[in-house]
Amino acid sequence: MTFPSIPEIRAARTRLGQRVVTTPVRELVDHALAERLPMGTRVWLKEELFQRTGSFKPRGALTVMLELSDEQLARGVTGVSAGNHAISLAYAARELKTSATVVMPRTASPFRIAMCRELGAQVELVENVHEAFARVREIEAAEQRAFVHPYEGPRTALGTATLGLEFMEQLAAENVTPDAIVVAAGGGGLTGGVACAVKQLSPSTQVFVVEPEGADTMHRSFAAGSPQAIEKVQTIADSLGAPRCEPYSYSLNKAFVDEVVLVRDDQIRDAMRLLFRSAKLVTEPAGAASLAALLHPLRERLAGRTVGLVICGGNIDAATFSTHLAV
Repeated sequence: MTFPSIPEIRAARTRLGQRVVTTPVRELVDHALAERLPMGTRVWLKEELFQRTGSFKPRGALTVMLELSDEQLARGVTGVSAGNHAISLAYAARELKTSATVVMPRTASPFRIAMCRELGAQVELVENVHEAFARVREIEAAEQRAFVHPYEGPRTALGTATLGLEFMEQLAAENVTPDAIVVAAGGGGLTGGVACAVKQLSPSTQVFVVEPEGADTMHRSFAAGSPQAIEKVQTIADSLGAPRCEPYSYSLNKAFVDEVVLVRDDQIRDAMRLLFRSAKLVTEPAGAASLAALLHPLRERLAGRTVGLVICGGNIDAATFSTHLAV
C-alpha cells in the first residue's frame, strides 16, 4: 500500500488553490492555560475551524472531486455525514459547478443541515449512520452519482495531508519543531493524512490521535490489529462518530501514528471552555478534543514539550455551545 509523498502533498495543495485557505497557526499564551499544564509546556494551535465551511473537510472532498472525469462530475456526487463532510461536499459541488445529494442521520445538528441546504445540496435524513451508508449506496446506483467517502481512501488522505504540511511549514517559519502533534479522529482520514505529512517532515515528532470513549473505532482497531466497527456512537463529539474504521485509513494511521488515546465527554467540555476562555475560540466538541487530550491523558507525558494541536472544526450553533459550557 502506497502513501502520499511530500511532493504529492505539495502538488495537491497547489491544485486546491484558493478553494481552501491556509488557516492560522499561533502559540496560545494565557495564564489560565498555563495553570492547567506543567511548567514549560508550549501549545501551538492550527485553527482549522477557520477553514471554508468551518472544518478541515473541504481538503479531502475537493481533492477527491478534482480527480473525477467531466462526465462523472456532471452526474453529481453523494455522501454520508453527521454534518461537516456533508457541508464540505455541498461547498465542493458548488465550487466545481455540479450537484450534491447528502444523507444525514436525523440526529444531525439542524444548524449543519441548514448549512448544507444553503450551499445547494439536497439533504436526505435517515435514522442512523448505518442506515445512511445503505441509503447512499442506493443513490449512487440509481442516479450514477460519484460517492465521496467521508474519510476513506488515498485521495481523501492526500487532501488532509495538506493540513499537516501547512502546520509543519508554519511552525518552521516560527523556528519551531514540535515534539508532538495531537489530532482528533473520526474515521481516521484526517489523522492519517496529518500523521503521514508530519512524520515525513519530522520523524522525531510524535503524533497522538485522540478519540472520544464513546466513538473509539481507531483505538479498538489498533488494539485488535485490524479495522474494527462499533455498534453505537455515544459522544457529544458527533463529528468524530464514525461507526467503523476502513482498511486504507487504518493502514495509514498504523504506519504513522504513535498512539491513540481516549477522552471523556466531560473532558471535551472542559477543553471547549478553556479554548473559549483562553483562545477566544468557539469550537464544536470535536474541535476541542485535541486540547482535551493534552489536558488529561497526555498532560504528564508531554510536560515541558512543544505541542501542536489541530482545532479541526467549529460548526456549532450558539444554543448548543452555551449548553455544553454550562454543564
